[in-house]
Amino acid sequence: MSLPYPSAPAQAESRNVLSIKPFRKLWQAMAFSSFGDWLGLLASTALAQELSGGDYAKANFAIAGVFIVRLLPAVILGPFAGVIVDRFDRRKLMVICDVLRFALYASIPIVGNYFWLYTASILVESITLFWSPAKEASIPNLVSKPRLESANQVSLLAAYGTAPIAALVFSFLAVISGGLTSLISNFTLTTADLALYINAISFLFCAYTVWRLREIPPGPGKAEAAPSIGKSLWDGFKFIKESKVIGGLIFGMLGAFFAAGAVIGLARTFVGDLSAGDAAYGILFGSVFTGLALGISLGPKIFNQFSRRRLFGLSLSIAGFLLIVLSLVLNLVLAIVITVFLGAFAGISWVTGFTLLGLEVEDNVRGRTFAFVQSLIRICLVFVLAIAPIIAASIGKHSFEFNSTKVTYNGAAFTMFFAGIIGFIVGMISYQKMKDRPNVSLWSDIQSALRGELGAITGNVSQGIFISFEGGEGAGKSTQSNLLKDWFEKKGFKVLLTREPGGTKLGNQLRSILLANETGEISPRAEALMYAADRAHHVYSIVRPALNNGEVVITDRYLDSSIAYQGAGRILLPTEVARISRWATESLTPTLTIILDLPANIGLSRLKGADRLESEPVIFHERVRQEYLNLANTDPERYLVVDATQNVETIHNLIVERVAQLPAILKNKI
Repeated sequence: MSLPYPSAPAQAESRNVLSIKPFRKLWQAMAFSSFGDWLGLLASTALAQELSGGDYAKANFAIAGVFIVRLLPAVILGPFAGVIVDRFDRRKLMVICDVLRFALYASIPIVGNYFWLYTASILVESITLFWSPAKEASIPNLVSKPRLESANQVSLLAAYGTAPIAALVFSFLAVISGGLTSLISNFTLTTADLALYINAISFLFCAYTVWRLREIPPGPGKAEAAPSIGKSLWDGFKFIKESKVIGGLIFGMLGAFFAAGAVIGLARTFVGDLSAGDAAYGILFGSVFTGLALGISLGPKIFNQFSRRRLFGLSLSIAGFLLIVLSLVLNLVLAIVITVFLGAFAGISWVTGFTLLGLEVEDNVRGRTFAFVQSLIRICLVFVLAIAPIIAASIGKHSFEFNSTKVTYNGAAFTMFFAGIIGFIVGMISYQKMKDRPNVSLWSDIQSALRGELGAITGNVSQGIFISFEGGEGAGKSTQSNLLKDWFEKKGFKVLLTREPGGTKLGNQLRSILLANETGEISPRAEALMYAADRAHHVYSIVRPALNNGEVVITDRYLDSSIAYQGAGRILLPTEVARISRWATESLTPTLTIILDLPANIGLSRLKGADRLESEPVIFHERVRQEYLNLANTDPERYLVVDATQNVETIHNLIVERVAQLPAILKNKI
């Protein structure tokens, strides 16, 4: 089921996600194995660098070759791995993969030749293609949906935050290895050997931890008849193709890794072009992943009010722009600073993308979807790592004179420059494809986010379908909500029909105060707070429990009524009223809001009597009507505006036509 996209998790959620014992155990295993894997990567690239013999072109090809060997299996096995993940017990599959990876990495220093180094690397990466989607598909089953973004944050921190630590440990191992070699005449273990043994042990530890995690479910394929591999592949591809969000995510991720591939493959020679050595390369390597860790951990917190769809594409574009700037820099210190920021925005886009995938993709296709995405990413990286060194070597060194200043750029800088342009363009296209408020400018969204006014738009998700009816007086909301309730029940859905104010015992008491003519004048701010109080209790006691049970909830008025009536009608700031309701409802947002639009004078003429609000002058009700239309214009995906001057049956048919397109209805499940 497609759901609204959440704002960043609350600070308490970020702190407490590791308090979930099963997830914490899995996270610890991931952190240790990631640390070991970075050591293994450093060991492999160190060997490749030694084989280059100091030749510029060979250095590019040798380092890129290591990455190509590690990524190449995804070209063939990636999609099939996802199908297997969805067909077999995920926990057992992860354990078997970890044991095999332990054996392969431990064998590399024992065999002791380069042929086996690359052969074992190919086998390890083939096995990882099965382990990674199994892990990604298991995480949403270990944490609740409101905590999924926090879980993805700490998971990605485990994956990338350990890279700088691994770099320091690798340097420390080099010192130890050198010292032992000088002290012990027959000591033959190299730094790479020590790193590979530690890497192997990390996988054995991960296998032991996952084996004890009985909380990991077996996966959807365990309990049902498994379809053919061909059909499973087609189903996964079809789901990705039909989803606008998934398509935008994949397109953006491919662009990001196209740029990342150029950086990874050319970083060592780029540093050399700046007349720096291995120490500088280590610092630049650490800077990339330090930035990633900062972006993953702090990004969603800093941009907690920003639309996740927009944040994804925008972060990609900024990362691409920073790569362009990095390619033009000739100062090592400045390059390192830019690299940190580049890594930070890449980290923001990475955690945002995986969070959107986890929320959008259903469990029964989650494994193959993650595998499909990871396979495409790896294929993209293989392609870029293969051609980037060729392009860099072909371009060579060029000098340019500007007045009395002469600057020289090598092929690595040129290649990174063009990769940055591609990354920036892809980010902007992804932003256009995925933005959820097409009628609102980016600058307006930034201003609203900084003022804390986007929370009601990027609210928390729910399990059921939540539909609210809005509109002015006499528009026919009660009639249409009852008709829609009957339509849902005929299709077998359990429906809760409620209203505001008055959906609860407390709400009825507040309703009598708010709408009775005897009440007289109420301060506009007091009125807004009373409606918010009714809404808070309404959501807490009735709406959210029903949604958590997978029911359809239809409400006659919700938070948009307060924005329109107490905001625009009472001439308060609608954004302030929206903020109050967002806090009161914990940002619970309807799946669909139906606005029955009717000129104020027509609606008022339909009334047989007038309560306190209905008695307001026509100009008041026209302001209310205009505010409803303004709200619908900002987010057309969530709102449906229907001309309420039409007959009841026509209006109902238009509503049903839109409701029938909700993902939960299309899939005949909630």
